[in-house]
Formats: sequence, structure tokens, C-alpha cells
Amino acid sequence: MNLASLRPLFDRPGSWVSVYLDATRSEQKATHEIDLRLRAMRDQLVAQGADAAVIDAVEDAVRERPYEHGRYGIAVFAQGTDVALVESISTPPPSEAAFFEPFPHVMPLLAARGEEVPYVRVLADRGGAEVDALAVGGAPRHEKVKGSEQYPLHLAKIGGWSHQRFEHSVENVWKRNAGDVAAAASELADDVGAEVIVAGGDVFAVEDLIAKLPKRWQGRVVRTEAGSLGPGADEHALDEVTTRAITETAGKHVQDAIDRFRMQQGEGSGSTGLTDVVTRLQRGQADTVLLVNDESSTDKLWVAPDDPTLISVDEQPLREAGVQDPIQVRADAALVRAIAGTGAQLILVGPGEVKLDHGIGAVLRYADGHSAS
Repeated sequence: MNLASLRPLFDRPGSWVSVYLDATRSEQKATHEIDLRLRAMRDQLVAQGADAAVIDAVEDAVRERPYEHGRYGIAVFAQGTDVALVESISTPPPSEAAFFEPFPHVMPLLAARGEEVPYVRVLADRGGAEVDALAVGGAPRHEKVKGSEQYPLHLAKIGGWSHQRFEHSVENVWKRNAGDVAAAASELADDVGAEVIVAGGDVFAVEDLIAKLPKRWQGRVVRTEAGSLGPGADEHALDEVTTRAITETAGKHVQDAIDRFRMQQGEGSGSTGLTDVVTRLQRGQADTVLLVNDESSTDKLWVAPDDPTLISVDEQPLREAGVQDPIQVRADAALVRAIAGTGAQLILVGPGEVKLDHGIGAVLRYADGHSAS
């Protein structure tokens, strides 16, 4: 899990409001249902000492969020009167909660997101394509690609001496249009850092598209016959293929991290336990942190307000490093901040999925042969 998109939240010192709400509502009683939830949120934040201005800003952001069908949740992060992030969650939070703390409480959001995989999806025919893409932490992107040549697009029963020349002309148009689609898809894939390209639609258009893609992308294509650009086409099957491709890629991320962790542990160079992992993060040594998301944890860590790498289980090492006013915060918030600040990755694992002391371990970028604990 790449946390780079969250760094702006942690780069701003000062107290934060973090809110998780069930945004499900009926069209008939939407206003009343939201009013009740916002009232409960306000009560929680007032009790924690949040200012009225920041609570008002959060309320406005929730009310202005466009209505979505079905069951879903919403996460809001605000500081002062500035709402820094509003994000829909695919399912309502297990419990609605509001926090007023030194750092944004993003762990429930990360748990809801799961392992994100940037991707591109291409729905192609002989004349062009519709291309969708999603980057980690980014907004969905959509492009319509119209091939540079639209005639002739279809083979016809001409007969006679001109038939072969006409057929050759049509095939050239198809290939040129496939090249236009491939160029647009690969450019978008580069932009979002895609790990997989799902290509559906016309079978022969998909075949030509893949042939025109740069070699670096050809091995990452999942092709399918699902989908059509025709009017009223049902994209359900294509959505299923896309979801399956993303899920499989995400699963490989998790398993790869677990395998690397176990290998380092077997070599005696791995890191496990809160104290050890914290020190590895301080050194910039952690490549990937494996963490069990324990919502009941009461663990705390000490941090410097303005440097994510200054993190410790004790206050004294930070003071010795020149931090005049270290603060004690919830451990998961400090860990996420340090992971994002050092460019490490985060992998959330289930209890028992891999043996971790205190529910945390790290795959190291390099080993120094000594435990940090």
C-alpha cells in the first residue's frame, strides 16, 4: 500500500478532526438521516475540545457530498476551517466515530481501501476506445479515444479486382486506430503508475491493441471478450473481470511481502516487534511494514511534531536528538506518518496470517546485522 497520497495530511502540524460516518440514506429522508449522524458527530467532537469552526466545515463537506446509491460510508479530514480530504468508503464503517487528535486518524480509511492497485481499463472497437484509469489515492480518469481514421472501418462484399485492395485498406485503418488507442492507453498507464491493463470489447480490436502496446505493458494485459461500445451495452461482465484482475494483483502484493519477510527472518536479518520496527523506520531502513490493524490497541508512540522520521517508543531519545517538545500519539497514526514520510509501503495483514511480534514486522531495504531492539 503506497501512502504517498497521504503525505500532505501529515506535513501540516496542528490538531486534526477525522470523521467516519455511515452515509447511507434514503432519498425521502436523506436530510433527516444525515442531521442525526452529524449531531452525534458534533457531540463527540465538542467533548474532545474541537472548535465549532472545524466542526461546521466538516458538516458542510458532508452535506455537499453528492448523493450515492446503496450502502457506503464517508471519511472526512479537516484542520481549522480547511477540509483536506473527503473520501467515500465502499461499505459503512463498523462504528461511526469522530476524532480530534494531533494527527489525522487514517487507519480505518486504509483498512477500508484495502490494497490498492493502479490500473487502466480499455474498452475497444475498430474505431477507437473508452479508456478508464485509477491511480492510488487519485480521482478516476476517463478518456474517449477516436482513431485517426474512420473510413473505411468495415469490410464489404465488393467483388472484382478491387476487393483485395479494399480489404487491405480496411485492415490498415484498423491497425492505425489500434495504434492510436495503444498510445493513449500506455500514456495513461504511465501517468497513473498502472500495474495491470484490462482490455475488453471487440476481440480483433483487442488483439491489434495488445500488439501495438509497448513491450513493457504487453505482459501486464488481462484480455477479455466482455464489454462493448454499442449503445446500451451491459458492462457488468467487464467490471467483474476488472475487479478480479485488481484483486489478484493485490493478493500478489501481500503474498510477496509476506514471503520476503519470512525469507529475511530465516536469514536472521528481519525486523519484528514494535520497538525494532520503529527504530528501522527512524533509520529509513524499512521497505515494507506488515501490520495487524488492531482497533482496540492502546499503544502510544513519541514523535517530533515536524519530522516523521523522529519516532520512538520512549520520550528521551527524541529529546537527545534535539526535539524540544515531543508529543505522544496513538501508535498507528505515528506509524502511518513515518511509513509515508520515509517512502515505505504498508501491508495490512490478518491476525495469524504471518507470525509478527506485537502484530508488526518489516521487510528491510538493507540489513545491518544487528537487531534494533
